[in-house]
Amino acid sequence: MPIYPIQDLHSPFSDAATFLSDSELRESAYEILIGACRSSGSRPLTYIPQSERNADRASAPALTPSPSLQRSLTSTAASKVKKALGMKSGSTKRRSDGGESVIEGKAKKTMTVGELVRVQMRVSEQTDSRIRRALLRIAAGQLGRRIESMVLPLELLQQLKSLDFPSRQEYEAWQRRNLKLLEAGLLLHPHLPLDKTDRAPRQLQQIIRGTLEKPIETGKNSESMQDLRSLVMSLACRSFDGSVTEKCHWADGFPLNLRLYQILLEACFDVNDESIVIEEIDEVLELIKKTWVVLGMNQMLHNLCFLWVLFHHYVATGQVEDDLLFAANNLLMVVEKDAKTSKDSDYSKILSSILSSILDWAEKRLLSYHDSFHSDNIESMQIVASVAVVAANILVEDISHEYRRKRKEVDIARDRIETYIRSSLRAAFCQKLEKFNSSKHLRHQQNPLPVLSILAQDICELAFNEKAIFSPILKRWHPLAAGVAVATLHSCYGNELKQFVSGISELTPDAIQVLSAADKLEKDLVQIAVGDSVDSEDGGKSIIQAMPPYEAEALIANLVKSWIRTRIDRLKEWVDRNLQQEVWNPRANKERFAPSAVEVLRIVDETLEAFFLLPIPMHPTLLPDLITGLDRCLQNYVLKTKSGCGARSTFTPTMPALTRCTAGSKFHVFKKKEKSRVAQRRKSQVGSTNGDASSGVPQLCVRINALQHVRMQLEVLEKKTVVQLRNSKSSYVDDFANGLGKKFELSAAACVEGIQQLCEATAYKVVFHDLSHVLWDGLYVGEVSSSRIEPFLQELEQYLEIISSTVHDRVRTRVITDVMKASFEGFLLVLLAGGPSRAFTLQDSEMIEDDFKFLTDLFWSNGDGLPTELIDKFSTTVKGVLPLFRTDTESLVELFRSLTLESYGSSGKSRFPLPPTSGQWNPTEPNTLLRVLCYRSDETAAKFLKKTYNLPKKL
Repeated sequence: MPIYPIQDLHSPFSDAATFLSDSELRESAYEILIGACRSSGSRPLTYIPQSERNADRASAPALTPSPSLQRSLTSTAASKVKKALGMKSGSTKRRSDGGESVIEGKAKKTMTVGELVRVQMRVSEQTDSRIRRALLRIAAGQLGRRIESMVLPLELLQQLKSLDFPSRQEYEAWQRRNLKLLEAGLLLHPHLPLDKTDRAPRQLQQIIRGTLEKPIETGKNSESMQDLRSLVMSLACRSFDGSVTEKCHWADGFPLNLRLYQILLEACFDVNDESIVIEEIDEVLELIKKTWVVLGMNQMLHNLCFLWVLFHHYVATGQVEDDLLFAANNLLMVVEKDAKTSKDSDYSKILSSILSSILDWAEKRLLSYHDSFHSDNIESMQIVASVAVVAANILVEDISHEYRRKRKEVDIARDRIETYIRSSLRAAFCQKLEKFNSSKHLRHQQNPLPVLSILAQDICELAFNEKAIFSPILKRWHPLAAGVAVATLHSCYGNELKQFVSGISELTPDAIQVLSAADKLEKDLVQIAVGDSVDSEDGGKSIIQAMPPYEAEALIANLVKSWIRTRIDRLKEWVDRNLQQEVWNPRANKERFAPSAVEVLRIVDETLEAFFLLPIPMHPTLLPDLITGLDRCLQNYVLKTKSGCGARSTFTPTMPALTRCTAGSKFHVFKKKEKSRVAQRRKSQVGSTNGDASSGVPQLCVRINALQHVRMQLEVLEKKTVVQLRNSKSSYVDDFANGLGKKFELSAAACVEGIQQLCEATAYKVVFHDLSHVLWDGLYVGEVSSSRIEPFLQELEQYLEIISSTVHDRVRTRVITDVMKASFEGFLLVLLAGGPSRAFTLQDSEMIEDDFKFLTDLFWSNGDGLPTELIDKFSTTVKGVLPLFRTDTESLVELFRSLTLESYGSSGKSRFPLPPTSGQWNPTEPNTLLRVLCYRSDETAAKFLKKTYNLPKKL
């Protein structure tokens, strides 16, 4: 515990007789003690140490104990005073002071208690002999007169002459000392207030002032001595009612009497070691208490004065003997009881002065108890805290009239202890903060940790140290001592954290470290607070409410969300920028993926890796935000990849209006000019696409590959995410793995849809755009026999080879299947919606069926192509329609009439309703039959169409 200088301790008696030195006051006190003892009994008390007494008993067993020996037996028993004060008893210390000693061996010298006191008070034998001589003279002249009825300094001045002293100078100094004592006791600190109209005080003051310059003649018949006696006795024998009393009041005014009594009580401490209370304290106090009649003392004042002496010695001797502090604390509790019964204003004044000094001293230690106490001296803290609490209680409850008047329900002890806890922990916190702020060692480390991060660890240690060492002691007065402590630390750290957070604008390693450390610290502090308040009335709610949460996790979460937004925004920009530059080159890499797809997936993967590398505790909580953002970016990539590539509807030609054939039209040879015009018109109906290289069939295949690669890698990313979540020991991992958690749903769905759209777009582009010249504009135009399917098959085969060598294995079959479906659809469109340039006879049906077989054989490719089941599945419609081309016209007309009446009924004008074009070709569907009739080159069909629907011959 730090040693505080004795100057820090204000003495409550320091204003008494400031012009008298300690040695002068000590000699005056000794004179009063000897005078009081001589007055109260004729025989001096004798003291024989226990060892000597036992030896005497052994060597002279037949001797009858004298009264003084009996007194010695009592005096050497275990000290009742020490026991009452809770002090340890020990063997009597040997003392040496000139000729006086406790002699070992068989030659023994007994010592009276008076002699022991003389040695303790540092009074020489010569001085002691002179005082006793003077007292004998007084007693001889005033037989039976008691000490309280005389003014001892006055009598001593009368009896002792310069011949009784070694020198004239010593005599004059002694005379001045007694006159100063009279001045202090009668004029400066009188028992009763002086009457301002009384001339005696001024006259006495003049005499004393004069004698300080010229010694007074003290002879019995001396006029100056008679004047002095007259004035002294008139002032000393005053009473409250104005009458003259026999009892003299010259040393019982406050605080002079307490100062003299304090000096007498000093004799209870070993002259060679003032931190030790002598074993003979009971006998010494018995002698000292004989001065009460002179000094106006009583038990309450004795307790108060002895409290101060014990406490003062503890501080003055370096605070090494806790026994003194323990005794002072026990005596303070006695004083507390006294204070409740006393109504004496002088007592209250002195009590307040003493307790204020003690409390001031104690609070200097308790307001920063982390500096004053530690595990080795923690017992001292308990006593100091007790002293402070009791002193504060007395000062507030028993002395404060304001408190008595208001009498509020205030727990003084609890309030004081809470003040000490908060003050000391704030000081300890500031010291640690200052240490880190000024630490050069931290600044020169290679990767220095943020100050607040290290501080959080230190504060956590401080909190647990507080809980283990200090809180158990302070809990005696404050049930939530540990809670108050951690609430204080929580507040101190919180203030620093606020400043730090106000300067954070983005996620940095320092920010995460500090906020994570703050979060851990807060959880530890709350845990201590909750554990400390289990048995409290409110269950610790008041403490927890005093700890507004740092919300470190929320701050981290917000920073991570900001980090996620930044990464997602960058990825969006990257997708937009790179897709504008992407050329979809099938030779860009051996896998024939688009470089942009590889790169976007790499960025997504790196972002996920970086996210899981963030030293944060809430990866599972924030992962859905990241997955959602990345999912949307990938969805955007997929949508932009397929955009502008067209769809099935883009390339499918518009069906021309229905027309009828005239008999023999099949044999007309088209003029070259008209054929060219028809071809041009057909081309204008084909879906328009930009002619840039990014939409060619190889490029479309690369786009398909890109989406397929993204789709496959999404599964890889999801599996890696599950592994990362498992590493973070999250319960969320099961949700994610079982498909309940947030996954790449939008981009996965977009990939499926995008691949489907691009496959169809590729197929219909090949069939209806790239091969329109050999299919739509060439197949069966004019004579069937001269415009068969071979040219279309030759060019289609080339495209199939390109697709097979470019498209990813997992989607190759799908693309070729879509090409097959488009080819079958194109074949039917030529037959059923080919326009007036086409006309078919019954004889053509065999060639048409052969051509369709050639087409299906191309996709079967002798077993190396598509499976037979797949070809059969998608050729069902064509195979269902082809038999209509070998059915005679009359049968077709009858079938048409029957199906139309069945489907639509007859109209009022006896005309059949015109069946709408559904595009769903079927041999039992009226529109399909109608179209076969429109392209049937014979008179019966033409007449029926003319009569029934009045269809034109040409567009």
